[in-house]
Amino acid sequence: MSDTPLLQVRNLHKHYRNNRSLFSRELTQALAPISFELNAGETLAFVGEAGSGRTSLAQVLSGAKKRSGGQIFINGEELQSQDSQQRAKNIRMIFQDSSTSLNPRLRIGEQLEMPLKFNTSLDKAQRLAEVDRALLQVGLLREHAHFYPSMLASGQRQRVAIARALMLNPKILISDEAFGNLDTTLRAQCLNLLLQLQRQLGLSYIFMSHNLNLVRHISDRVMVMRKGVVVEQGDTEQVFNDPQHEYTKLLLSQQVIPQRNN
Repeated sequence: MSDTPLLQVRNLHKHYRNNRSLFSRELTQALAPISFELNAGETLAFVGEAGSGRTSLAQVLSGAKKRSGGQIFINGEELQSQDSQQRAKNIRMIFQDSSTSLNPRLRIGEQLEMPLKFNTSLDKAQRLAEVDRALLQVGLLREHAHFYPSMLASGQRQRVAIARALMLNPKILISDEAFGNLDTTLRAQCLNLLLQLQRQLGLSYIFMSHNLNLVRHISDRVMVMRKGVVVEQGDTEQVFNDPQHEYTKLLLSQQVIPQRNN
């Protein structure tokens, strides 16, 4: 068995050019150089307030935005910025708002089939079989393939978003506040679904959230971010029970966080 981590991130950073004038060269740092590793079957959470850099990190890792520098390795093989197909088969994103991330004009089956069309050599029958499998895997019905997003409840749409992320059998799923718009019951159902899929498929998760209750429930390790910089990191229970940085202490003081049941 290889000791190589599933994901290695080295000095990954992101900055944006300020558009104050045509000749401006000012840069705004959204993400300071960050390095971390993620093992197979592990969940790593990133926490922090708005503007902490969590979303920028999620976008860069998923390929939604280009990195300004740094390296990403999957099983020891470097992931090139321009190789969208390699990335799509390894890292997939579950977006925050399923009502906007799903195309309202396309049936659910068409949207789930799309990644297979562009990234595999499966024929139509094989693709439809994969769509059926994915729907059942997330607790939906085959018939939901014929529905439009507006015909589904919010919790069902988020399950579709999870199914879409799973279509290419990725190793890593990134969740960026994916369940923030759901009520408590639906949020718990989706989190339990993620944990179930992790056990069944050996998935690894990168979990972005400001909700520390969710983080404590689902993550193995946590990294605390402030203004694009990691200020503290460690095993989740260690950080929650004995925070070292003043910013971490402030975050924890703002929420009532029950102990995790092991």
